[in-house]
Amino acid sequence: MTDGTLRLATRGSALARVQAEGVADALSTRRRSVELVEVETRGDRLSEELITRLGKTGAFVRALDERVLSGECDAAVHSLKDVPTEMPEDLVVAGVPERAPSGDVIVTLEGGTVADLPSGSVVGTSSLRRRAEVLAARPDLEVEPLRGNVDTRLRKLVGPALQREHEARTEEERERKGDLTSSDDAGEFDRTVEEWFDDLSEFQRRAMEYEPDPEYDAIVLAEAGLRRSGLLDRPEYEVERLERAEFVPAPGQGAIAVTAAERDVVEAIREAVDHPPTRIAATVERTVLAELGGGCIAPIGVGALLQGEHVQVRARVLSADGTEEVAASRDLPVRHHADAAAEFAAELRERGAAELIEEARREGDANGEAAREDG
Repeated sequence: MTDGTLRLATRGSALARVQAEGVADALSTRRRSVELVEVETRGDRLSEELITRLGKTGAFVRALDERVLSGECDAAVHSLKDVPTEMPEDLVVAGVPERAPSGDVIVTLEGGTVADLPSGSVVGTSSLRRRAEVLAARPDLEVEPLRGNVDTRLRKLVGPALQREHEARTEEERERKGDLTSSDDAGEFDRTVEEWFDDLSEFQRRAMEYEPDPEYDAIVLAEAGLRRSGLLDRPEYEVERLERAEFVPAPGQGAIAVTAAERDVVEAIREAVDHPPTRIAATVERTVLAELGGGCIAPIGVGALLQGEHVQVRARVLSADGTEEVAASRDLPVRHHADAAAEFAAELRERGAAELIEEARREGDANGEAAREDG
């Protein structure tokens, strides 16, 4: 820290800024101010590429942590699920604030969950894990890649229906103007195109700019990202939570990590923002992931919840198409939660998880793909 100011590195996306501002508020005191330093990451530079083709894990993390290790910044704020389980020796996760809801949601125009979608519906997601879990539940659905920030994904869902309505209104208005005999016919629509457009929200107007290929009947993403972006409750679409037992979230999903290197900064962050129950649950999830060795290359879900003297953990490792899986749940002792999580992961590997992960690695090497989760 310099002159009582803590420099906090963050990505520049709207969601990243919201997360960093929350951490900054918790760290700010009368004697210590916090300055946000916006850093462009490799993931940001490739934002128009399919997110599943970003390559190595850490695409959204490394550039921020390099600023910390070089001394340009004192700490960095990340979505914990983006932070690799193997970190530079001099860097630590200094703080893990209280977690947002860690599960996934499905967003549709009409409401309902995965089970309610008509056969052949197109579901959009950026995640190998979500793709595999959707296909495991509904192999009759089509799952297609979906790129962009949270708000962009939502607009791609909403946009096509608005475009079709705009075209229908425009055509009817054109026919009315060209046929004087139909002037008394009310038609399907009771307002002009201009009046209709004027009543659209800014979100809807921007959604009309997108022409996704394919069109999506539903999208699946993290509840935390929607909530933090202020996009959870809007009239343009319906949001339903997915059952965590079936749609097991990504390790660390919904949690934030604050990384630092200097001891005094680490201590200040830990005292101000660390939430022990969240840290324990996240440690279990990340330990299982590290022991499995899947990283971003395999569909792996691990969700943990602190319950008294135990940590309830559920893990699910799937094949890319959702037809094979190894899943289990366990109550781990809090006192030895990290060691118990490692033992749990070893059992999963022995039961066949290692083979599924190796197959995913071979497929990933062939396709040059890796997964990234949101939220």
